Amino acid sequence: MSEVMNRDEVYSNAVRAGKRTYFFDVKATRGNDLYVTITESKKKYKDDGDFYYEKHKLFLYKEDFEKFKDGFDDVLSKIEELRATGNYKEDNKEDYSSEVKFEDL
Repeated sequence: MSEVMNRDEVYSNAVRAGKRTYFFDVKATRGNDLYVTITESKKKYKDDGDFYYEKHKLFLYKEDFEKFKDGFDDVLSKIEELRATGNYKEDNKEDYSSEVKFEDL
């Protein structure tokens, strides 16, 4: 968790997950409405050995909070159900980096 960085950032939580870091940020608009940004950041290397961070960001606005939560809860429940069948492993560490990602905004 980081300190407030500027006047529109209310809360931030960084989650490190292997080669990726996910940032969950609560921000406020000028009208004091809250919204969430979710950023995936992954360290990449250039041919010359230098590195950069590839970032993908999703903006989630207050009118969509409940729908997003319901959808996310639904897929997590489905994953639990599928794992319970024994056909899927909990420790499957495949790299899905080539799959569809959120576009940079």
